[in-house]
Amino acid sequence: MHHRYILWLLLPLGLTAAPVKVAPTAADVSYGAHAHQILDVYVPTKGNGPFPVLIWFGGLWQPTKGVPDTNRFLPQGVALVGVEIRTMTDAVNEKEKVPVSYIMKDAVRAVQFIRLNATRWNLDPARIVVGGGSQGAQPALYVGCVTDRADVRSADPVERTSSLVKGVAAYRSQPTTDPKLMQEWVPGVQWGTPAYGCSFEESLKRREELLPLIRQWSPENLLHVGSAPIYFENNWGMSRPENIKEADYKVHSPAWGVGFQKMAAAAGVVSYLKYPDHPTEGFADIWDFIAQTLKR
Repeated sequence: MHHRYILWLLLPLGLTAAPVKVAPTAADVSYGAHAHQILDVYVPTKGNGPFPVLIWFGGLWQPTKGVPDTNRFLPQGVALVGVEIRTMTDAVNEKEKVPVSYIMKDAVRAVQFIRLNATRWNLDPARIVVGGGSQGAQPALYVGCVTDRADVRSADPVERTSSLVKGVAAYRSQPTTDPKLMQEWVPGVQWGTPAYGCSFEESLKRREELLPLIRQWSPENLLHVGSAPIYFENNWGMSRPENIKEADYKVHSPAWGVGFQKMAAAAGVVSYLKYPDHPTEGFADIWDFIAQTLKR
């Protein structure tokens, strides 16, 4: 599963093989007290900076760092940050009642940490885009949709820092944790267990009871006129390819993006959706969106 996940991160960049590895400028930097709250920073070796930043999130169930191809970004003068977050497995083991809260809080904190320490790595704190592939897109979407999480009253300088970003790049993503919306957008799909501390089937039965939590943590409920522009890309179209298993297709169908895009439009948020035979105006693909957004 891990190797497939890495491939998903590479596919939107037009790659079919593993890129040449580049050593991070700073590795395993702690942005919190937990062992899984770590990140790698990759800074371009050419150019004067400060450099715009793409923050890419890893997995939600097993601790992994998410980093797209450094060889594609660094030569373009874009710094990269690969973030590992506490997982829902960590949350369950630590008896957290709302496991998905770990994911979202860590995503926010990672952005705040990078912005606070921007001068340390010659980064531009005003030009940050967040993204992720498949499960890693969920925390990116939360960061981009929610209002600024800066808490000016906090004693922690990280928490006092703005969490706002310029854009969200979501590849093969699942942009909601609402079980009812999942079933409406992609009938029969089951995803996100145990975001709210129970199985998918139970969360569907208890949805009315769980609505306050869903409204607090699921990105579509946080859309507002100040939300960052969002770019969705899927490598499959609206029909399942013959060689793809149904469960895999449902989890990565562009229908998720279609449903979310309608809600974004209603909230006045700019969003784009690309999949085979469905191009986007102004951007060739998810990489082009990232590049153009960061260079503005």
